[in-house]
Amino acid sequence: MSTIDLHGKTWTEALAEFLDSYNRVARTPDASASSLDVVHGYGSTGSGGVLRQRLRGFLAKYPQCLEFKPGEDVDGNPGHTLVLPLRKLPDTGGLLAEHIWEYCENPRTVSKIAGRFRRFGDPQVQQAIRTLEKQGRLSQLSKGRLKEYLAV
Repeated sequence: MSTIDLHGKTWTEALAEFLDSYNRVARTPDASASSLDVVHGYGSTGSGGVLRQRLRGFLAKYPQCLEFKPGEDVDGNPGHTLVLPLRKLPDTGGLLAEHIWEYCENPRTVSKIAGRFRRFGDPQVQQAIRTLEKQGRLSQLSKGRLKEYLAV
């Protein structure tokens, strides 16, 4: 079992580190025999920290790729989560593109998209938009002088 400690990280940093570690374990020949113990803490209030809530919410979106058990169900410790990799997860660039695609359910300008996802950085947002356009998943609309993007 591998352990990854996410204490003291922002959600963006924690997610990138988790994905890197997870995909490294998932690439091993018998990934289903290996598990990850993700230490995220339980939050200063004891009712659930940001990392714990976001990580478990993220994991719940990928039941086809992994199985997970909250630490409190395993050993009573809510400060960690056990993750069993089944398949590789998308990298942070792929996740950003998925979030942008979902956000563009209604037409959005580049500045709106960039503002919403600014924590990823403008170059990554621009790259994700170009990738989605090439895949035919975002279409460009003209509204006067503005260009808007709409998920297809």
